[in-house]
Amino acid sequence: MKIGLRILLGYFLVVGLAAWFLLNVFMAEVKPGVRATQEDTLVGTAHMLAAVVAGDMQAGTLLSSGVLERVQSALHGPIRANVSGIDRERLDYRLYITDANGIVRFDSDGRDAGKDYSRWNDVYLTLRGKYGARSTRAHPDDEASTVMHVAAPILANGKLIGVLTVAKPNASVQAFVERSQQSILRAGVLLLVLSLLIGLGFAWWLARSLRQLMHYVSEVEAGRKAVPPSLGNNEIGTLANALHAMRTRLEGKEYAEQLMHTLAHELKSPIAAIQGSAELLSEDMPPQEFRHFLDTILSQNARQKQLIDKLLALVRVEQQQGLEAAETVTLGVLLKQVVADAAGPRDARSLSLRINVPESPVQVRGDALLLRQALGNLLDNAIGFAPVGSELLLALQVADGCAAVSLTDRGPGIPVYAQERLFERFYSLPRPGGSKSTGLGLPFVREVAALHGGTVSVGNAEQGGCRAELRLPLPLIL
Repeated sequence: MKIGLRILLGYFLVVGLAAWFLLNVFMAEVKPGVRATQEDTLVGTAHMLAAVVAGDMQAGTLLSSGVLERVQSALHGPIRANVSGIDRERLDYRLYITDANGIVRFDSDGRDAGKDYSRWNDVYLTLRGKYGARSTRAHPDDEASTVMHVAAPILANGKLIGVLTVAKPNASVQAFVERSQQSILRAGVLLLVLSLLIGLGFAWWLARSLRQLMHYVSEVEAGRKAVPPSLGNNEIGTLANALHAMRTRLEGKEYAEQLMHTLAHELKSPIAAIQGSAELLSEDMPPQEFRHFLDTILSQNARQKQLIDKLLALVRVEQQQGLEAAETVTLGVLLKQVVADAAGPRDARSLSLRINVPESPVQVRGDALLLRQALGNLLDNAIGFAPVGSELLLALQVADGCAAVSLTDRGPGIPVYAQERLFERFYSLPRPGGSKSTGLGLPFVREVAALHGGTVSVGNAEQGGCRAELRLPLPLIL
């Protein structure tokens, strides 16, 4: 399982458990909270009405005073009220009054007058000076039919002479409970969705950053050119910069050691030839031999200079991890410049050059100077290996989203033993006439191709000779 998915699952598990716990707590607390509010309201109502009827209760005129008649009329009469979006058409109250013995003297529903309520908790506890309340089912088999009863003492001159109880069905506030629970549930679901979106965004950012970093590490491990990803000013960005710095130091040290070793090896032959010729020049000899040894010194010195110049050019492109300033390059124009650069060596070997370029301009993004040098190296190789008086074919075509520049000669082709070593530094094959190149041209072309995101290949042509091809990606058209 990928780390991004692991982080997302872990994050969502923590958030989900927390949300589930909070939702359960809130949902469980809604009903008790609403019922506690209802009970508090009933307490106030019971005590207020108990104070109102206390005088009539003491005087024995409770039923004839008219107070209870008006209360009963109010309890059963229609009302119009909208409480937080819930319509109320009647009061869901029941009121009954018992004497000091718990016998019902008044019942707003008119069904239990004269009955003994002394054993009901609301009356029983109140008659004993305690807070009396109970919740009883109106229908024994229906849990939703519970009715809350709250009692208040009726006092006269400090003496308890009766009990007044106000009752209200719990179902009357169930709509408020359900609405509150639905609101909490909707808010909880919204919270979970938002948390999931935030988690997805964070996991995507982290996975994307790690993917870029892993791709960079893979490219470095494979020895390919790679630019460290720009990951911002955070821990992952700091890690990427640290890896790049470590890579630069390690590769720089290894590269310098390898470069010095190969350069010293390649310079041994020209230095030995120069030293031997110089020693012989100190002796008396005919002018013809003197001239021969002097030419040897000059040619070997030129070889050293060419070797050093090409090696420095190769070092520069090998150390580049990306193009510093890319520009739009028209390949048709660039090929004409490359052909003009090589006009002298080509004429010296009486070679003809045939060019196939599309009529419409083919453009790529890159460094024009590096591309010119790379194509110049390919053309220099073709000129060096082509038989005198033969033809070279330079072609440009577009295929599979790439611009392909191919160069074909009519030379001897590449021996089987050398085909795997063409791009090794300092490896070269003898050209017609016995001369050898520095062996740095094709490595230079390969590095330039990599900098441009392209490839270079060299192999034997079907019709004989050698065929080199440089492929460069075309810019995306948005």
